[in-house]
Amino acid sequence: MKTLLIFAFLLALSGCSSIPSGGRDNWIGHTESGEASFYADKFQNRKTASGERYNHSLKTAAHNKIPFGSSVKVTNKNNGKSVVVKVNDRGQFAKGRVIDLSKSAFISIGNPSSGVINVSIEVVQ
Repeated sequence: MKTLLIFAFLLALSGCSSIPSGGRDNWIGHTESGEASFYADKFQNRKTASGERYNHSLKTAAHNKIPFGSSVKVTNKNNGKSVVVKVNDRGQFAKGRVIDLSKSAFISIGNPSSGVINVSIEVVQ
């Protein structure tokens, strides 16, 4: 009986997650805040987790859970500049990081010499 109660509690608790499940439409409006970094030059032309090749000049990003193909608005909290990127890779395993941007996406909202910037992200499509 005790095991059943624990299982029921954990099942109920899992329904309280702030991370949406299912397809892309369930993610629209999802927001997060934290740090953004950008891909190192050595990743140019390497395959991403979605199978696409990484290209510095395209506005793309890596996120741990947001579905591939989703459009995400990334806003630099320090200067208010925003860019919309397409998620085509997995990543951001460093603590505090919420998204990894292509080099061109990062440059459009921040200075690459800083390495990381404080951002908010919102899934828009």
